[in-house]
Amino acid sequence: MRSEGPNRRTVLRGAVGALVASGMSGCGFGAEAAPAELIVATGPPGAVYREIGTEIATLLDARLPDTSVRTVETRASHDNLRLLARGTADLGLSSLDSVLAGEITDASPLRAIGRLYDSFVHLVVLDGSGIRRAADLAGRRVSVGAVNSGTEFTALQIIAETGVEPELVRLDQAASAEALWNREIEAMFSLTGLPTPAIADLADRHGVRLIDLSGIAVTMVDAHPEAYFPATIPATTYRGIPACPTMSVPNLLLCPSALPDDLARTITDTVYTGAARIARTRPEAAQINVRTGISTGVVPLHPGAEQWYRENKPA
Repeated sequence: MRSEGPNRRTVLRGAVGALVASGMSGCGFGAEAAPAELIVATGPPGAVYREIGTEIATLLDARLPDTSVRTVETRASHDNLRLLARGTADLGLSSLDSVLAGEITDASPLRAIGRLYDSFVHLVVLDGSGIRRAADLAGRRVSVGAVNSGTEFTALQIIAETGVEPELVRLDQAASAEALWNREIEAMFSLTGLPTPAIADLADRHGVRLIDLSGIAVTMVDAHPEAYFPATIPATTYRGIPACPTMSVPNLLLCPSALPDDLARTITDTVYTGAARIARTRPEAAQINVRTGISTGVVPLHPGAEQWYRENKPA
């Protein structure tokens, strides 16, 4: 979906305020009627958000026979936060750093169903590229992800912290990979799970490299310790690409605070008991578990989700 691209912090604060003002309330559930429709905001083509979100929607559709569960393709994190704010989505995936830009507190109208999996920052170039480190991006055409995506937000954070000044291009995951293949850009950022479909496809048809981001990871973790964590993309992730130091960002499944408790509890149960099924097609889902689900940082859990975690606390 298309969205305008003003200052991200301003946008998210505005979105949170809009959700408060809207006074949105969910449909009754449990003792009352199940909701007629449940909308899951996912992500763009070539992104893990889209695939994970679709799998979650499939599980919920089976669990809620009287509810039409459908997905909405978006540009990812910030778009999803906008849709939740406008009341046009009931669930949405978002990276934690994008959520934190809105200064979420206990009084805000966004709640977490839980932490799902971690995304990893990729900086991808073709084999033979003269780009060997982030500083080499200066003056180069670089995709920082689609407008209002988590990739864009994180890439711009990195650029701001490091002072590098590339020529910015804004393309989604699949379009970025295609542009890199066609040499229309010289590098692409991607913040997503492992493996990223668009990057995996590119690695299968052309030699690519991942840029070591260990130094940037230290800078970013020092500046934003609540959002970023040092990490490594394993050597087994993409064909022919060795292990690469980078940083990771947790991803949350979010909902409005007004979502009925019974429905939020059912969603939580469906997602966390269905993680093994999702992991058959998306390896990232192996990270979805009760122990880490509650680790949502400053984002409060929805009371219905919190109840489910209490009832299913590991022994």
